[in-house]
Amino acid sequence: MALKNIIGQDRPIGILLRTLDRGRIPNAYLFSGESGIGKRSAAVNLAKAINCLDTFHRDDKKDSEGPQVAAYRRTDACDRCHSCEKIEAGTHPDVIVITPEKGEIRVDQIRAVEDALSYMPYEGRRKVVVIDDADTMNQSAANAFLKTLEEPPAESLIVLISSNPDRLPETVRSRCSRIHFTPLSTEACSEVVQTVNGRQATVGSRGKERPMTIDHPLSVIVKLSMGRPGVALSSEPLKERERFLSLLRNMFDGDGEIWTDRDEMERWLDMAVILLRDMAIGKITPDEGVLIHADIGKTVLGMSKATDMPSILRAYHKITRLKGKLDFNLNKSITWNYTASVLRSVLSYA
Repeated sequence: MALKNIIGQDRPIGILLRTLDRGRIPNAYLFSGESGIGKRSAAVNLAKAINCLDTFHRDDKKDSEGPQVAAYRRTDACDRCHSCEKIEAGTHPDVIVITPEKGEIRVDQIRAVEDALSYMPYEGRRKVVVIDDADTMNQSAANAFLKTLEEPPAESLIVLISSNPDRLPETVRSRCSRIHFTPLSTEACSEVVQTVNGRQATVGSRGKERPMTIDHPLSVIVKLSMGRPGVALSSEPLKERERFLSLLRNMFDGDGEIWTDRDEMERWLDMAVILLRDMAIGKITPDEGVLIHADIGKTVLGMSKATDMPSILRAYHKITRLKGKLDFNLNKSITWNYTASVLRSVLSYA
């Protein structure tokens, strides 16, 4: 896949292609936006475009004055050369991808990046380091990494990827050129899921990889993923909803299991906002097809009928404000009880 083939992210991909065309690539990028919308794919394909072996072509033309040689520069990956294939396979010596270990990026990982960047590129034009979930850097790692950003090595590119960029220190954010990615439209998200599923099925037919299967209607998975094809492909939306409904029952029963950690709390509150959104839509139209939870539309519309629009909107705003305070390490039990009181005021669910 080349940059131009990334679906549904025309604006950020357009920025990257124009930057490549002008040959004015910064030393560091920050790709921000929700998880599962193509940020990592864009970073890897940017590395391919920069190090593509098919970058320069020559085209012989003739005019009245005799032979004339025109040269032009490719601004995207060819997706065919050895460099592109190695980067796609994760085996290129000049492209490094860092991911969290046990939920965080540690200082020893950053030290390894600094060591790798201290050498000139081995095969490619630039060394490219992609740091996924960069906001999980602990304080020591962030401090060590800041030195690299302040004095970036020549012939290098660093790409930070984060769905929570505000958790990164301002000193780190300010030294990166930021490009924001947005959730895809329903149509684009469906196209990505179908494309990836078809590609994996083709590979699997040759016995090299097990094809992905979708046991639920594609439209349901895509709607629940909220424009995030990476989430849709994992089938996590269905599991998340089952978990959401289970904990919602516990919340109304007044006992039982609660959220296990902050991440689950955040995902659960996201689902609560979606439910309240659907309930508000249900007060406007009985059409189940416009609901995100369309496959359980009758249940959602039943919840909607049992209350009024002002109550739904008040609950929606309270839960949304609560989500904005999660970075303050809210007490789990107190937050659970507060959320229960908000939802009990608007839901008759058991």
